[in-house]
Amino acid sequence: MPTDTGTATGTLAAGAAQPLLHQHGHEIHRFGTVKQLPIGLSHDTRLYACRRLNRILADTQMLHGLYKKHHWLMRGATFHQLHLLLDAHAGEQLALVDDLAERVQSLGGVAVGDPRHAAEITRIPRPPDGAEEVPAMLSRLLEAHEVILMEARDAAVRLTEFGDDGSNDLIVSSVIRTGEKQVWFLVEHLVDTPLVRL
Repeated sequence: MPTDTGTATGTLAAGAAQPLLHQHGHEIHRFGTVKQLPIGLSHDTRLYACRRLNRILADTQMLHGLYKKHHWLMRGATFHQLHLLLDAHAGEQLALVDDLAERVQSLGGVAVGDPRHAAEITRIPRPPDGAEEVPAMLSRLLEAHEVILMEARDAAVRLTEFGDDGSNDLIVSSVIRTGEKQVWFLVEHLVDTPLVRL
C-alpha cells in the first residue's frame, strides 16, 4: 500500500482538520466609529444613530438580565404565573437585543456585545446580588423599562430629524411598543386588589 510522501497535497490534507488555535489579532473596527456603507445616510447621521442605539442596546441587555434573574428568584402565591411571564418577557427583550445590535451593524457601527462593556454604558441601576421581595423586583423591572422608554422616545424623535427612518421604525415599532406592553403586564401585578365581599 502506498504511503504519503509528504507532498504539498498530502500535507494539506493531513493538516486540514486541525483547528488553528490560540489566535490573536488586532482590533480592526473600533467601537464608536462607523465604516462607510452605501445606504444613503451621512457619516454623522450613522455615527449619531449608532451611539443612541448602543445606549438602548446596553440598557436592554441589562433589562434582559434583570428579567432572567427575577424569573429565577420569583416566589409566593403567584410564583408560577410570574415565573412564566418574566421568562416570556426576557425572551422578547433578547429578541430586541439582537434587532438593535443588527441595526448598529447595518449602519456600519460596532454593537456593544460584551456584558462588561454594556455594564459600563448602561444607566440601569445594578440590583443587589441577592434576592429581593417580589414587589421590589417588579418595581425594579418597571423602573428599568422607564429608563429605556424615555431614551427610546427621545432617540426616535432625533433620528427622524436626521432622516434615519429605519432606526426610528425599529425603536418605535419594537422597543417602545414591546416595552409599553411589558410595563402594562407587570404593573397590574402591583395593584392591591382585596377580595370582594358581598
